[in-house]
Amino acid sequence: MSSSWIAITNFGSAAVTVPAAAALTLWLLSARAWRMAFTWVALFGTGALVVAASKVMFLGWGLGVRELDFTGVSGHTMLAASVYPVIAWLLLRRFAWPWRALGMVAASAGSVAVGVSRVALSAHSVSESVAGCIVGFAVWAAFAWFTRRDDTPNLKTLPMAASLFILVMWLHGEQVPTQRWITRIALTLSGHEQPFRRIAWHARKPAPPPAVPALAPTTEIPAPAR
Repeated sequence: MSSSWIAITNFGSAAVTVPAAAALTLWLLSARAWRMAFTWVALFGTGALVVAASKVMFLGWGLGVRELDFTGVSGHTMLAASVYPVIAWLLLRRFAWPWRALGMVAASAGSVAVGVSRVALSAHSVSESVAGCIVGFAVWAAFAWFTRRDDTPNLKTLPMAASLFILVMWLHGEQVPTQRWITRIALTLSGHEQPFRRIAWHARKPAPPPAVPALAPTTEIPAPAR
């Protein structure tokens, strides 16, 4: 079963999704959809920056939410939830509404499956995968909103779909040491020699405030009789 989860999680790897995002940008530029291409690059970069910043804050300074077991946004989940729905949105933009809806549901379900795989493989907590879905889907929703009035780009649907499919399947299973790079950035910025780890972070829960000592009861001295 773990091999199946690994196969699913690899679709969210930066080795697959970042080249796919770059290829999508090139397709938009080739169609002279300059504004769409700029919007996509800006939003995708913002989502990636949110992921990196959340991880740097934890690895460098131990900033997270213990109650939710949150140490940073899941990068695999965010990348999948932004790239694949946007690809489906553009490829199916000229199709009838039922086909567009079906394609968006399939792309979104696949992105959620990547998030589930991260939890199943103990790579992330539920809150971290949920955060990845939120950030990724926010990127897609923002892209759809900002480009809603733009003319439909003259994309060659079949060649674009075929090239993206070949690219994704060719790079599937490849690995990029993004976590190592982010860790180096966190240590450089924080000045620490070792990054924070989830297990040690949980073990170092803040101690409760000291209890206020109870005041000793005072003995009343009877007033002298007159």
